[in-house]
Amino acid sequence: MPASTQLHAPLKAVLVPLDQVPDPVFAQQTMGPGIALEPLESQLFSPCDGEIVHLARTRHALTLKTDQGCDLLIHLGLDTVDLEGEGITVHVAPGDRVRRGDLLWDFDADLLACRALSLITPLVVTSSDQWRCELMDVPVGRVIERGAALMTLVATSQASPTGKGDGSNNEYREQVTLALAAGLHARPAARLRAIAREHGCTLVLERGEHQADAASLTALMGLSLRHGDTLAVIARGADAAAALGEAAALLTTPEAAEDDPGHGEPADPTPAVVPTKNDTTCYGLTASPGLAVGPLVRPGHSRIEVNADREESAETAERALVQAISTLNDTLVADIDQARRQGRREEADILEAHQAWLDDPALREESLAHIRAGRSAAFAWREVLEGRIIALRQSESRLLAARADDLRDLQERLVALLVPDAAAVGHIEIAPGAIVMFEEITPSQLLALDRVSPAGLCLAGGGTTSHVALLARARGLPCLAAMGAGLIEVMGRHQGGDVILDADNGALIFSPAADQLSEARERIERNRTRAVAEQQMAHEPARTRDDALIEVCANVAGPEEARTAFDAGADGIGLMRSEFLFMAHAQAPDQEMQRESYQQALDSMGTRQVIIRTLDIGADKQLDYLSLPSVPNPALGTRGVRLMARHQALLDVQLRALLSVRPLDRLRIMVPMVCDAAELVAVRERIEVLAREMNLEGRPELGAMIEVPAAAVCADQIARVADFLSIGTNDLTQYTLAMDREDPDLAGRADVLHPAVLRLIDLTVKGASTHRCPVGVCGAAAGDPQAWAALVALGVDELSVEPARVAAVKAGIRRLDRAVLSRALREWLNEPIDSVTLRQRLEQWLSDAPDANTNDRGVSDDAI
Repeated sequence: MPASTQLHAPLKAVLVPLDQVPDPVFAQQTMGPGIALEPLESQLFSPCDGEIVHLARTRHALTLKTDQGCDLLIHLGLDTVDLEGEGITVHVAPGDRVRRGDLLWDFDADLLACRALSLITPLVVTSSDQWRCELMDVPVGRVIERGAALMTLVATSQASPTGKGDGSNNEYREQVTLALAAGLHARPAARLRAIAREHGCTLVLERGEHQADAASLTALMGLSLRHGDTLAVIARGADAAAALGEAAALLTTPEAAEDDPGHGEPADPTPAVVPTKNDTTCYGLTASPGLAVGPLVRPGHSRIEVNADREESAETAERALVQAISTLNDTLVADIDQARRQGRREEADILEAHQAWLDDPALREESLAHIRAGRSAAFAWREVLEGRIIALRQSESRLLAARADDLRDLQERLVALLVPDAAAVGHIEIAPGAIVMFEEITPSQLLALDRVSPAGLCLAGGGTTSHVALLARARGLPCLAAMGAGLIEVMGRHQGGDVILDADNGALIFSPAADQLSEARERIERNRTRAVAEQQMAHEPARTRDDALIEVCANVAGPEEARTAFDAGADGIGLMRSEFLFMAHAQAPDQEMQRESYQQALDSMGTRQVIIRTLDIGADKQLDYLSLPSVPNPALGTRGVRLMARHQALLDVQLRALLSVRPLDRLRIMVPMVCDAAELVAVRERIEVLAREMNLEGRPELGAMIEVPAAAVCADQIARVADFLSIGTNDLTQYTLAMDREDPDLAGRADVLHPAVLRLIDLTVKGASTHRCPVGVCGAAAGDPQAWAALVALGVDELSVEPARVAAVKAGIRRLDRAVLSRALREWLNEPIDSVTLRQRLEQWLSDAPDANTNDRGVSDDAI
């Protein structure tokens, strides 16, 4: 007979069906089946006999394992995690045995009701693959007394998870196919480790005969897992099922290349000349574009010398190693925090990967073993990491090979802490404005180098996918990589002499002639002068030479970037991506959290308009707490406005938050992935219902994104019911050309200047004009060096770009004669023309355009 256990009401409450809980994670039974209770008293007792196997750090949730082995999650209220335990007193701890009726929590019901989304408390069977719920005959919506029979849990199979009694040995396994385009590299490996820790579980990846524990980054990356590989994910522990779900989702969800260019592993671009040298020039790969002139310097950095054998006792050396690891970890934590606060996300991500390496137990244990065998702490650490560095460099994956520099960085930073006076040996000193040459450089060395303001960087090794390249690009530091032994050979003859680093064209020019130096310096100075002049005019309107006013707005991810956009001169926010707020939290942000973020964005922009896009999740952007159907092509699945129909409660919370900002007349709400007018009408009707419930008099403007060909073709119909349209050129291009923008083999051909895409944009503008509906562009094309001009020529009213591009795009608009270019563009589009030819013609047209030498304020407006 199958095992069973009866649950009793843990407090007096109103019975609520799980599918009516205003949180999609519970309502869609993502975590499992069960029931929910709306408390009518402020103490919660155990519903059965069992053992507490997990308690949330914030005291708002616990997992109770019944004596029959069923895992039951009790979640006190909704969004109570954000209270950080305030108003909640817990009377049990993990490992405690409890009997039915034992007190689990006291809670301040008034505080939770005011500060959390809801007091509704779900009871969820998380081991639902082996247990089913049989609810007692109690009508939902009725009051149930504490201790009354609530439901029976019945085992669906005699089989039980591996392990006995306490659940610590529960084992779950799932076969997955790795969807990470770059394979399993440092950052997702670090996330696996975090998942295991958060759930108090062991996570193991298995490929063939090889296994790797997630606690060891070196072991994980030693599997050399690549995109498309099949592997098993094994989770062991009390909360293993939840950990397995998160780990599988991480490994099977493609990364968004636009969010982190360091993740992908594209083919290295072919330089104009293969990496080699001649008497005057050495070539390499463009790791970070730009132009620089300065003396060529090779810093006198030498590797720290260490004694192989220890002179002190093993215990002393072991303590020194552990202390050095702790000290370096504290430094990394502080550096990560500073990078996050200053908005340097790429730097923070890289440092977090370093922190995960440092915490690798395998590295620590092997080093301690070397110490016990008679080696010094510094030698032991260096020796253990050297083996990993060699293995990474030999990897077939270019991205994994590039991670060897990160491990070298960690190796030498810890050695510097273990060797007295080593810091002075490893210090890099150069004069500001130098072109600095290294055989290789670590990320931390680059960060230190950045403080003395070098003009450029040349690397004999490295590549375009390294973290050094990523940091150089983030800082606008011209950098060439993979320059080879030729660079080292000529270094002695040219050290200290002026060179030209033309990273745009992959060239380092030695002993340049006086006229070459003069021309390069003039180009650099023109660029600087132009940037200053553009910024001086950034807060002025942008009018074409034939007096067409074009608004130049900014694309932002949140209120912090909105402040940057205002300072940069943006005429408004053309796109605020609300999904980043959702992606930053483990649960959906509540109404007040959203309202505060949206209000801050409006406040940052003064009197200027702010367009906020409703949640756009799906395809390359996923939420751990939002269950989306698994489909072969998620880019064509449930996303954008389609998501709203499926998750109405989630949309309602967002719409209420948007309707709560003031003043409403400066807010514009934009709906993504609209295909026809009916979809936008449905959203407007919902806004009307919510606005009446909130007793609002005003209404914000409502617009649609045009990012699928169907919407472009139906633009005249959509414009009839919209206040504005905004073209998302990224998706419109990939859907029109059937080319995935994340596919490295196709990304170069997925060009917005393809005639088919431009014709759809033209159709959109013409359709909208029949209803006097303004049209903007918020995709990457708005800031493209040539495409922005084509968009203006086709008649768009607004361009929304990254904040750093606002001043340059405005300056370019002021040089443009819209009518003249419009006539030329339409003639070109009538020819059998491709995007490459069209881009060349636009580039030539812009370079030949008459220079508006001075404007009304006497400031030069050069072309962008």
